[in-house]
Amino acid sequence: MGTTVFERQRPNAVTVDHALTGTRQAVFWLEDAPGDAYPSLTASTTADLVVVGGGYSGLWTALLAKRREPSTEVVLLEAKTIGWAASGRNGGFAESSLTHGEENGRSRFSDEYDQLARMGRENLDAIETIIHELDLDADWERGGAIDVAIEPHQVEWLREGANGEDDVFLGEAEVQASVHSPTYLAGLFHKRDSALVHPAKLARALARACADAGVRIFEHTPVTELVTGGSRGSAGSGVDVHTAARDLTGRPSAAVVRAKKVALGTNVFPSLLKRNRLYTVPVYDYVLMTEPLTAEQLDAIGWQGRQGLGDSANQFHYYRLSADNRILFGGYDAVYHYGGRVREPYEQRETTHRRLAEHFFTTFPQLDGLRFTHKWAGAIDTCSRFCAYFGTARDGRIAYATGFTGLGVAATHFGAEVMLDLLYGVETERTSLKLVRSKPIPFPPEPVASVGVNLMRWALDRADHNEGRRNLFLRTMDAVGLGFDS
Repeated sequence: MGTTVFERQRPNAVTVDHALTGTRQAVFWLEDAPGDAYPSLTASTTADLVVVGGGYSGLWTALLAKRREPSTEVVLLEAKTIGWAASGRNGGFAESSLTHGEENGRSRFSDEYDQLARMGRENLDAIETIIHELDLDADWERGGAIDVAIEPHQVEWLREGANGEDDVFLGEAEVQASVHSPTYLAGLFHKRDSALVHPAKLARALARACADAGVRIFEHTPVTELVTGGSRGSAGSGVDVHTAARDLTGRPSAAVVRAKKVALGTNVFPSLLKRNRLYTVPVYDYVLMTEPLTAEQLDAIGWQGRQGLGDSANQFHYYRLSADNRILFGGYDAVYHYGGRVREPYEQRETTHRRLAEHFFTTFPQLDGLRFTHKWAGAIDTCSRFCAYFGTARDGRIAYATGFTGLGVAATHFGAEVMLDLLYGVETERTSLKLVRSKPIPFPPEPVASVGVNLMRWALDRADHNEGRRNLFLRTMDAVGLGFDS
């Protein structure tokens, strides 16, 4: 078994120790984007549409519902605060892909992949249009992204992905001219299919746009149950959305919203629909953020185009510049906890943050002396096909979109459109897609789920150490539709 560049070119431990000294366990994006506060729901009410979840899925759904029909009474319920979970702590890569990349898309949706690629670009364009039209403060940059080869066997992978127009192959000299790293052997520049955004600013700007459009937003209002069908006093043709907020004195306030329709944007958290609970598992992703680079440090690495970057391993890294020239560096480890639990203590994992720091200085040894100011983590809603799935329940009164598997910054806008199409019975190009009409394979219950997820992670790591060659386990998973190739 071979080694990877991160093992062959390991940085000095002193460099890593210095960089992590004083690093705080905190999400930079959330600190950098103070948002408006919204009240808790303390009295029962009614609505045409209740949206559950104050992340991108919920916010886009609420905003687009009002843009489609301004008279729609929309209530959005968030268990904590707007954008506090994945929407406020991701890398800020807005990708056009709706299928987690071309290879995954072609293998699962071969007959409609070209259509999906076009619709993904249109979706990204639509987000950009709304951001400019509403003047949303989100640090939006449409500069594209570069996939980089850091091992010899990855070079040909990138060459095969080039089309000479929107996806341009960069030889070693060309990629080094764009961004200088001793690890880079080649690159694939996606010119129009990727943008960067400040995640928390986007979430909080969308919330303000929703409020301006007349959406009633309630924070600190967890939803506990959806009651339909006339049972327990619910409206026979609607949905009673039961909450567990607290009033101004801190006392529990079990308010109910009686709604005609409900859209679920709960993503990584256990679904309010029991039928969906085995379709996703939470996988923790970890991130570091540096202090702002000086002009000299920026010159040392180039990166004048400010493209998003990601390497081509199975266990890959993603990184980008913030508006004030910090480097966000994340990825590699993907950690699943037994039982699919989502817990705040899981966000602290010193071994992973140290590993990321080591890999950072292997990538950019010329930045020796730079410090990390923030470290954090977040849970990703992973499903077995690695891209979102959609559907309805309770006679079409409830819709959901989930399973974005780390590519939800842009795809949640598409998912919001799908949920609204499904809820209101609108037949569109979206609703005819196999992507929308089909479901992933559910994960098995514990303990099999834990064994399977960790075996997959081990096998992908082995492939990275074996020139990308996939072992029997991975080939079997590929054959049954459970394989993953980043």
